[in-house]
Amino acid sequence: MLNSLRARAAAAGALALCGVVALAGFARETLALGAAYAVTATIVLAVVVVEMTLRINERNHPFAEFGLANAVTLARATLVALVTAAIGEHSEPTLAAMAAGAAIAVTLMDGVDGWLARRSGMASAFGARFDMEVDALLIQALSILVWTHDKAGAWVVLSGLLRYVFVAAGWWWPWMERPLEPSRRRQTVCVVQIVALIAALEPFIARPYSTAIAAGALAVLAGSFLVDTRWLVLHRREQMA
Repeated sequence: MLNSLRARAAAAGALALCGVVALAGFARETLALGAAYAVTATIVLAVVVVEMTLRINERNHPFAEFGLANAVTLARATLVALVTAAIGEHSEPTLAAMAAGAAIAVTLMDGVDGWLARRSGMASAFGARFDMEVDALLIQALSILVWTHDKAGAWVVLSGLLRYVFVAAGWWWPWMERPLEPSRRRQTVCVVQIVALIAALEPFIARPYSTAIAAGALAVLAGSFLVDTRWLVLHRREQMA
């Protein structure tokens, strides 16, 4: 079953890669982007597909099918790859608008995958983690674009880095790897962060407003991580027992 499941995931990934090549080519011609744009978008999605295929297994996804919900998340990842590939391209309003538009589409699709998973009875730990990783990559890409488009200082990149720092901390302190309880607060803060970065990136929002929006969202995000870190610290003895 595992080989069949991974084969289905790889097949879905291959289809997504064809899609990103086509979309990146269209974007490159429309916005006069560099030759590296399509290559970068393809590489980013290829990394996501490889990791996705390696991570999926019977334990975290106890179903024979890859599932429509995961297919939607993969479509979101395809758009996120296009946004990520915009890093390093010329900082023009049209590119910022394109990246913001793609990010809006990704955000509108967020929740659809979860709804489909529940509707089909195929909700899984893999699907939840896949969705979370796509959101994390989107936040990181948007934060870098907000900085490189001079909408805020380099500090805004922390909006994406905080999550990866939090994960890395678990390598040093195993008690920080303890699974956190489901939280509506955490989900809301994630959406707020994405929406704020999209707004800051939009060409019609200039400094100092873009900076204020990004700073406010980062403060909220940092507060949320602080709450989770405090909870882990208070329960670290249980984890170490």
